[in-house]
Amino acid sequence: MTTPRTSPRTPPLIPVLLYHAVMDDPPDWIAEFTVTPKEFGAQLDAVAASGRTPVRISDLADHLAGRGAPLPPRPVVLTFDDGFADLPGPTAEALASRGLPATAYLTTGAITPGLRSLLPPAPMMTLAQAPLLERSGMEVGAHTVTHPQLDTLGTRRLRYELRHSKAVLEDTLGHEVRHLAYPHGYNSRAVRRAAHAAGYDSAVAVRHALSSETDEAYRIARLILRRGHTVADIEAWMDGTGARAAPYPDSLPTMGWRLYRRARAVVKGPEFAG
Repeated sequence: MTTPRTSPRTPPLIPVLLYHAVMDDPPDWIAEFTVTPKEFGAQLDAVAASGRTPVRISDLADHLAGRGAPLPPRPVVLTFDDGFADLPGPTAEALASRGLPATAYLTTGAITPGLRSLLPPAPMMTLAQAPLLERSGMEVGAHTVTHPQLDTLGTRRLRYELRHSKAVLEDTLGHEVRHLAYPHGYNSRAVRRAAHAAGYDSAVAVRHALSSETDEAYRIARLILRRGHTVADIEAWMDGTGARAAPYPDSLPTMGWRLYRRARAVVKGPEFAG
């Protein structure tokens, strides 16, 4: 078994994987971020064989906040965004059959009949199926109502997206929902403060990086799975290699892109960033 390549000064690295749809024939707009059921099974087998211990995002968030039980020596976190139709069925079954816990972040406007979101059409689960996820071993977090670029919104709309999605999921599940995923990973200091004020204990971004025990609780880094990724990529991430490590400050291009998107939102309003 290969151990992560860390030094005494380097915090242990934690892969937090981000999946979207798991299906053979996805709509074009999500195809780049879709893996087939066969690929998914092979990737889960690589995670299980890595010697890492799967934990939920709540375990990592509690650790970053200095509360709860210590993390196992080599944790890994599996997350799923949006709420595609495969999630409460074959995807949940594939996870459960391997004893792998996970965290699912649901876009309430996309999974509630009669409501809308900015996500293009795709096969989605329903809000009524959210309790099935918990019964299969997943925890459920919020992914806003409409899936906007949160760092382009005004204060009132931002509060609505964060608080209403949380309230709807809590009414459905019958308990508090503590964790958030930023749509597209986009966030800012103001968005992170709003997430804290809305009652979330953590929020995940994307960042295309390995998380760590010193990561930021309100922009936990994730590694996004694309259709071109292979089992070798999973094995490298499980080894603590193949990506940079968070936390790290935003780059100048990232800050410039945020300013551009904000200006575009003023002209065109909220839009899907795919």
